Amino acid sequence: MGRTKEDASIGIIGMGDMGKMYAQRLSDAGWRINACDRTENYESLQQEFASQQRVTIFPNGHLVSRISDFILYSVEAGVIDRVVAQYGPSTKQGAIVGGQTSCKAPELAAFEKHLPADVEIVSCHSLHGPKVNPKGQPLVIIQHRASDESVQFVEEILSSFGSKHVYLTGEMHDRITADTQAVTHAAFLSMGTAWQANEQFPWEMSRWVGGIENVKINITLRIYSNKWHVYAGLAILNPAAKQQIRQYAESVTDLYKLMIGGHREELKRRVKAAGAYVFREGTEGQDLLLKDEVLDRFSLSNRSREKSPPNSHLSLLAIVDCWSKLGIVPYDHMICSTPLFRLWLGVTEYLFRNAELLEEALDTAIDDTTFRSDDLEFTFAARAWSDCVSFGDFESYRDRFERIADYFAPRFPEAATLGNEMMKTILEKTTNKP
Repeated sequence: MGRTKEDASIGIIGMGDMGKMYAQRLSDAGWRINACDRTENYESLQQEFASQQRVTIFPNGHLVSRISDFILYSVEAGVIDRVVAQYGPSTKQGAIVGGQTSCKAPELAAFEKHLPADVEIVSCHSLHGPKVNPKGQPLVIIQHRASDESVQFVEEILSSFGSKHVYLTGEMHDRITADTQAVTHAAFLSMGTAWQANEQFPWEMSRWVGGIENVKINITLRIYSNKWHVYAGLAILNPAAKQQIRQYAESVTDLYKLMIGGHREELKRRVKAAGAYVFREGTEGQDLLLKDEVLDRFSLSNRSREKSPPNSHLSLLAIVDCWSKLGIVPYDHMICSTPLFRLWLGVTEYLFRNAELLEEALDTAIDDTTFRSDDLEFTFAARAWSDCVSFGDFESYRDRFERIADYFAPRFPEAATLGNEMMKTILEKTTNKP
């Protein structure tokens, strides 16, 4: 097998957004790429990559598999078994195979089941979306069934991204991915659902202006502007993710019941105990991931921040309650965290490390009914998403996701621009964090 750029080629099966990003960046770095997607996309992909001399588009995965030295399956986690079963037997003798799914258990099981015994397995996962610059971002490498020499070859290929390589087993990857993504996604999905249910465009209302609200709005729109399967696979196929999403829904429900019941002291006791667990003693003096000047910089609204009323921040209170119930300390996984997770942790930390702001949120939750109907819809939404995931219902997940995405679609381009700037800023703030 060729081990250099001159005599080796890389196969990419699945030319969605991430597959295209890999093809583009690896070919720019001098590697020859053999790629394919579904048959009906063959001609359009040929046209799209016609000017890329190092990228050859093939009609199917058999033709890619039989000639490539390192083959990446860049397909949805929900179909990985079927696709590997179809093309795996055609894999070139002695080749290395990997995948990019966000849940490695079904991916690695498919490889073991359908790949020839002489094929090595080195999987990977770029922990960011296709629109984020991969430089400095975590890139997981999993040496599942391969020699050290083959891992070094994969490292050489992936070094083109300038990412930080993180070495994990498939099982560790799935646990950490759940810890850093599952609840984050559930929170933002639920926010979008609640706004759509109340027929609100939050940036048009003074209740969601400035600071934390900017992050909530921008990241919710960013998630809904992506493909539904990016989130469905992680949530439904990862057992740890299912458990965490269920706990998040329970935390949201419990805290909301305390709010509407007027149980001020019990609410404060529970939230502050959760905060003490997650934001450990002795770390009070550390630099915040996000500060006012960062939070205020990115707004879809033209309204003044001064007009923004206090908010109960149920979504943030619940995520810390959820983390504490599950024994998760988010800082433990910073090396393997996504930009979305770092933003969410940043605004959560911002609230909980400001005693006055936290106290205001808790009092608002009891005394102020301004957000009561919004919090009710958010509670419904968190429970509905949890049920959808628990039932393993991909079609229901897709229907819910795409219906809400259609509602917010007109603002996606602007939100994407602001979201990219937010990602860049938070990356700069956390590059040197542990």
